[in-house]
Amino acid sequence: MFVFALAVVFKLCAIQFIQGDEYRALAQKRTVKDFDIEPNRGNVYSSDGSLLATSIPKYDIRIDAIQAKDAVFEEHIDGLADSLSAYKGKSSSYYKDIIRKARRNKNRYFLLARNISYSDYIRMRNFPLLNKGAIGGGLIVEQTTRREHPMGEIAERTIGYERIDENNYATRVGIDGAFGVQYLRGKKGKRLKQKIGNGQWKPIADFDQVEPQDGLDVYTTIDVNIQDIAHHSLKSQLDKYQAEHGCVVVMDVKTGEIKAISNLAKTSSGAYYERLNYAVGESHEPGSTFKTMALMAALEDKVIDTSTIVDTKNGIKYFYGRTISDSRTGGFGKISAAQALELSSNIGLATIVDDHYSKNPEKFLDRLSKWKLNQPLGVSIIGEGTPDIPRPGAPNWSRNALPSMAYGYNLTMTPLQTLAFYNAIANNGELIKPRFIRSVKSFDKEVEVFEKEILVKKICSDKTLAEIRDILKNVVIRGTGKGMYSETFSMAGKTGTARTKYANFDVWIKDKKYISSFAGYFPADNPKYSCIVVIHEPSTKVGYYGADVSGPVFKRIAQKIYTDTPIIDDVKTLDFENNLVNEDYEQFFENSRKYKQLMPGVIGMPAMDAIALLENLEVNVKVTLKGTGTITSQSVARHQKLKPNQTIVLEAL
Repeated sequence: MFVFALAVVFKLCAIQFIQGDEYRALAQKRTVKDFDIEPNRGNVYSSDGSLLATSIPKYDIRIDAIQAKDAVFEEHIDGLADSLSAYKGKSSSYYKDIIRKARRNKNRYFLLARNISYSDYIRMRNFPLLNKGAIGGGLIVEQTTRREHPMGEIAERTIGYERIDENNYATRVGIDGAFGVQYLRGKKGKRLKQKIGNGQWKPIADFDQVEPQDGLDVYTTIDVNIQDIAHHSLKSQLDKYQAEHGCVVVMDVKTGEIKAISNLAKTSSGAYYERLNYAVGESHEPGSTFKTMALMAALEDKVIDTSTIVDTKNGIKYFYGRTISDSRTGGFGKISAAQALELSSNIGLATIVDDHYSKNPEKFLDRLSKWKLNQPLGVSIIGEGTPDIPRPGAPNWSRNALPSMAYGYNLTMTPLQTLAFYNAIANNGELIKPRFIRSVKSFDKEVEVFEKEILVKKICSDKTLAEIRDILKNVVIRGTGKGMYSETFSMAGKTGTARTKYANFDVWIKDKKYISSFAGYFPADNPKYSCIVVIHEPSTKVGYYGADVSGPVFKRIAQKIYTDTPIIDDVKTLDFENNLVNEDYEQFFENSRKYKQLMPGVIGMPAMDAIALLENLEVNVKVTLKGTGTITSQSVARHQKLKPNQTIVLEAL
């Protein structure tokens, strides 16, 4: 017994004097530990500073009911109860009773308000007792944030989000996701919390607390006005044609800035929402919009010229045992290479490419590779689709591969990749990477600025460029896009109608599916914006051709942008008397919006663009045009106030 007693005494001494520090540290570790303090995530802004995504702080207010001394508690409990009653609506006696009960029960984490706004948080922290802070009054404040998109569903998928689960796995979508790690997240802080039972932890005073560093703000290239135009133009057409999904992208020709991007898909109820970023991530057979690339390759390789005659037969032609047909019953007969593109002849383009590249397909494919059509653009948004342009030896290569590729089949590209090439045509041959971000800022201080990135300095000769631009203009004037033609506004581009899901024999026979598209730019002669519209699986009962389904969306967007926003930032008004350039278009636009009835200076502008501008002023006028080309005179002087129904005579050369 004596020995046992000695052992117990020895163990107690060992615990107290030898292992005491270790056990005390362990106890401290189990009851007090560091917790992360989440930083405020940076905001995402449009190009004009409008909020696209922001973190809204929310607060939970609790009280350590036994922290305050008895005298302090009794002095302020009535005031606290009265303040809570005025704020939350229940009686003062109710709040006094529940707080006293919490004190009796030694509740150190009693909830007073949950998920309140910043203004309500400021109000509550000034309530009696709570205004004495954590040490004197037991105030406990816990902040969380909720990411909100002020524009709602518009561009929701492109703006995106970043979600991090309990295993620290991040799901990153859109701009918010792409720039989260580097800019938007910020850096976490540290603070001590004490365990108070039932798995709850209460913040405690910590002189070594590390404050979080808020995230930086990202300024995008998105123009909210153009975005609104694109979104609603696409949505109305999807509704009309009961389409499965669709996308539209508007790009600044010179800079590569994405001014608008909308991706909408149909729900089971028939409504449309931004489900996926189809423009960036969905690769598909482009169909006839790829014919432009095929013809340009042949022109640039000088195996044809625009006047080369192509025999499209009676609309049906066999290539290596496979039938290729044209949309026109009876065919187009013998037409020029230029007409083959204007009229979107499958046989015409297939014949050109097969005749001149079948013995050396690598020559054609190398031309496409020089244009980087076989590579992703490398845009900042995560999830860009990879183009597939097969070469000999690939599983999807056959003798029919080349003629099929000539009219946009047997290869895949994303809408944004297709648009980038059309933008290069509009941009005098310079292929640039589409850009979603302008700058990153800390408050108003620029941290990083993103500049234009050139992918190919010149995709082709000026001769090929001029020829293809003339053809794309004629597509709208007299070709497959002639239904889009407007005497008052110039556009250029290419229609596209591609079969989809045709590998399914039942669909091929019973329920044909199509992808309708239009890619191009506007105005035709001095392009400011390029645009692509792609609509998947419109109802064939309503219509499915690109000119009918996607073309009107392109036209609506182009004209709405032109009339609602400044479009020409380089055009000047020429004063012939003084031979001086005296006003730029953007300045006039601001003045005309302010005064609403001013006559603009249109001398030096393309005639079609000048007419469109005048006919969309706030005051109705009648415009008479003499001649074609560039405006050389106007009957009403610049800045003169216009009268309703006044006639304006323009002369052009």
